[in-house]
Amino acid sequence: MAGGITLIGINKITIFADTCTEYKKTMHKSLSIILLTLFLAGCNSSATIKPFSTDGCSMFPEGTLEHKDLWLNCCLEHDIAYWKGGTYKERKAADLRLRECVAEVGEPAIAELMLKGVRVGGSPYWPTSFRWGYGWPYPRGYTPLSREEQETANDLLSKTVLE
Repeated sequence: MAGGITLIGINKITIFADTCTEYKKTMHKSLSIILLTLFLAGCNSSATIKPFSTDGCSMFPEGTLEHKDLWLNCCLEHDIAYWKGGTYKERKAADLRLRECVAEVGEPAIAELMLKGVRVGGSPYWPTSFRWGYGWPYPRGYTPLSREEQETANDLLSKTVLE
């Protein structure tokens, strides 16, 4: 009787081990497919930038109660940089320029708050409409713009009517 219990226990362990091995193989294949897809999406040389669009100060007021559009132009300048995207250094410079611009209109405390918000919420790795490089297909990351991409972005921007 003890031999039967041992044999059943060993069979259960063998079945469990086989199930785990198959699960690992399936997960490995799935992960490989996902990583390959992301890699190929990042290598898409035919990706083009969409025409410029802006939502103003992305989920943030555009001014005070008295001056409703007080720092809206700061956000517009910031959105142009975010639409184009580029390197980490370029993003940081755009964010610091936003802070400087808002402080120049007389709102240094708001400027600091906005800087914190864009540093956290503007990552190119968030799949949002206001991420760094939002003009390009997701995910682009911190890919520098080639000369051709820069020319295309500048051409599109020159054709945009900003009000």
